[in-house]
Amino acid sequence: MKSRILFVDDEQHLLDGLRRSLRSQRNAWEMVFAPSGEEAARLAAESRFDVVVTDMRMPGMNGAELLARLSENFPDMIRLVLSGHSDEALILKAVPYAHQFLSKPCDAEVIIQVINRSLKLRALVNDSQMQSLVSQIRSLPTLPALYIELTELLRADRVSVQKVGEVIGQDPAMVSKILQMVNSAFFGIGHHISNPVQAATMLGTETLRGLVLSAGIFMQFDTQSLNIGGFTLESLHRHSLLVSRLAKAIAESMGESKAVVEDCLLAGLLHDIGKLILVQSLPNEYQQFFNKVNDCKCELIEAERAVFHVDHGRIGAYLLGLWALADNMVEAVAFHHDPQQAEHDGFSPLLAVHVADALASNDSTDSAVIPAGLDMAYLEASGVSDRLDQWRELYSGLTAETV
Repeated sequence: MKSRILFVDDEQHLLDGLRRSLRSQRNAWEMVFAPSGEEAARLAAESRFDVVVTDMRMPGMNGAELLARLSENFPDMIRLVLSGHSDEALILKAVPYAHQFLSKPCDAEVIIQVINRSLKLRALVNDSQMQSLVSQIRSLPTLPALYIELTELLRADRVSVQKVGEVIGQDPAMVSKILQMVNSAFFGIGHHISNPVQAATMLGTETLRGLVLSAGIFMQFDTQSLNIGGFTLESLHRHSLLVSRLAKAIAESMGESKAVVEDCLLAGLLHDIGKLILVQSLPNEYQQFFNKVNDCKCELIEAERAVFHVDHGRIGAYLLGLWALADNMVEAVAFHHDPQQAEHDGFSPLLAVHVADALASNDSTDSAVIPAGLDMAYLEASGVSDRLDQWRELYSGLTAETV
């Protein structure tokens, strides 16, 4: 069955240009072109669409208003913005509702690539209700202390972008959202960035102020409301930071490039972001899951799939993919518990995070951290099984530093 794509722009010549440039997709997509936000909303109400690609500045219902309505009424729809740089104020209003941002003029091949990648990501989460849940995520819980520190920094007259990036880099929720922005074509970076300090520098102080203080891309949550079944935001934060540091150390021990080391650091920080989604969105079901793991002593992934019909790795990866993070990051998050599901072996952020998570979780006394197994067949196929003793020593050194 063809995927249905809705394009929205009030300038007819731009719609005509899209129609011509995307003719090669006629066998894969059913494309509909709407000249206004109102018309797009009417069409969406009449017939299902998989993806919407909308301009921002339109008379009547603008793009941000359209996306807000579509997000509420059709939560599983993939929502993309295609707009000009003069529309940055409107872009900030669309941030909670859009998955990715593309900048006009945009090459047809880029549009095709983004849409096809977004559609392919759905295979990670086959359950339609979970797809809708993930697609509706606007922000994730951040540690209150870090949220307060960041907002105080941005309200100050003199702001250190270096310091802003360092604060963001300590929190999985903050990192994922800021990288959604910086890796969007709208901001014109042109290549994927995984370093939070570099991301903050690229966006600049004023854009960061707008995103954080006006658009509200980070939200401070009541941590007590997230204390479910032994899970706490603080425990997830501690575990994610440890896995991140260990994944970085593992990459360095392999002599990997600076870019790969940074990717491993980031992938480790984000590997459990799917748990944030589940705890925030489905607290009762998460309590059931936690009870199942502890009562039956069953495997983490087995219990998650029984309760949610998907595991936290794939849930987190689907969100990160929708938010335009790089494929190696999506892979590392999706398969960190079952790396043989990936299309390749050999060293990668996935391997580093798989090992780091297993070592850190099996030695943890935190009730919220459930032990993960090492896939020795995968490590042997990747030619690194003989490195385990070295990596255990790295882990021991990192934990000794924090005592």
